[in-house]
Amino acid sequence: MSEQESAVPETNDPSEANDHPDSESERSEHSGTDAWLYGWAMGYAAVGAASLLVPLYAIDLGAGAFVVSLIAATAAFAGAPGAILWGRLAARTGRRRPFILVSLGLSGGVFLSLPFLSSPWTVLVANAVLWFVVAAAAPVLNLVVVEGHAPAQWNRRFGLLNHYQGYGWLAGLVAGGAWSALAGPQFGLPDLASKRLFFVGSAVAALGGVLVVIVRYPEPSTISERRFLRLSRRLSATNGNVARAVRAVPFGPARMYWAFRNVGTGRNALSRLRRRFSGGLVRYLLAATVFFTGFSVFFGPLPAYLVDAGYATDEVFALFILSAAASAATYARAGALASERDPLRLQLGALLFRAGAFPVVAVAGAAVAPPLGLLVVGGLFFAIGASWAVIAVTATGLVTRLSSPTARAEALGAYTAISSLGGGLGSVVGGAVADAVGYLPAFVVAGGCIAAAVLLAVGGLEKSDAASAAQ
Repeated sequence: MSEQESAVPETNDPSEANDHPDSESERSEHSGTDAWLYGWAMGYAAVGAASLLVPLYAIDLGAGAFVVSLIAATAAFAGAPGAILWGRLAARTGRRRPFILVSLGLSGGVFLSLPFLSSPWTVLVANAVLWFVVAAAAPVLNLVVVEGHAPAQWNRRFGLLNHYQGYGWLAGLVAGGAWSALAGPQFGLPDLASKRLFFVGSAVAALGGVLVVIVRYPEPSTISERRFLRLSRRLSATNGNVARAVRAVPFGPARMYWAFRNVGTGRNALSRLRRRFSGGLVRYLLAATVFFTGFSVFFGPLPAYLVDAGYATDEVFALFILSAAASAATYARAGALASERDPLRLQLGALLFRAGAFPVVAVAGAAVAPPLGLLVVGGLFFAIGASWAVIAVTATGLVTRLSSPTARAEALGAYTAISSLGGGLGSVVGGAVADAVGYLPAFVVAGGCIAAAVLLAVGGLEKSDAASAAQ
């Protein structure tokens, strides 16, 4: 699908006359109805804290680096089938709110079950269920926020959704870190007990979100099943709007859902993409697969490494919050630099920094004693977070530059898909290497993957530029 209009065929079905996104009646019906997003943000805060607290909880129960990495990998893969299934069910039933409510309710149920689990493997399963139901809501959420709004407003609406999700996620991380710092000194709770009590609080937040959605969500929807399907196809054709929206979510297994809507599946899809993509784009996408794999080789076993290096739970939270804050603070500056300088050089510099910084984290974390060690590793985390902002901003521009206008949506979808697939694969590899031979070799492998990706990217883009010059 090359153009937005071509993805939404005209119809003479009178049942859709009142479902047109530009109709004044539907816009007025949906105005002022975004307060239900506070409920989703409450649940997302609980999920944000769980993204780090669940691996740390599994470590307390005896998990090693491999199991911790598997927790990250299964979470990355569990979301896609949930999103696909619920997207179809929502289209058939014509309902929205029940799917959001079930996601929040089941999330609360998972949090309530976690304090009763005593095996890392049961925690892994519970975390996979959590991300299955959280990601399942993604297609419904993206469609809900644009119902009744003209396509020109969709970017703003996606930004609104990610505003609530992003701040909810950050609030959850901050709450988890603050609770970890206070639970022992102030309340005398051991680490395991404090985590279990926090999970109960997370369940309360998620179930509180259910109440907010029940009260504030503007049900019933007036959109028909056919209109829902047309809108879904239209979202897939907006040249990466959805990909950009879900990429803003810090941990997004549901990205695979929207990506695969663009690129399709199977041998025919691969053959079609090879025909539609230039050689330079294919090579850059291969490089992106390798560097995303390298990122997760590092981040998969990272919580286990930090605990083994002697960092307390609140210190681990502080490091991840610092990295996230650095990314958020750098996005705007990275965008400005990418418009003024060569985005390829910016990205290669950020990638090469990460290739060197990942092994240094392993050395510094183990060799430098606290509190100086925390300051050194904190500085590395801040720089690593800032480097991600540069990579995230420039990658979309490079994919856009290397793709033709008619294949741009597919190219962005392919990039989004490989980021998730590389992430899941890298988590498994990183955990296996760390468990077998140690964290330093695992982080060296991560750096090596990124260095190899740099060589692939440079070679691919040089060939693409040479071909363009010859034409």
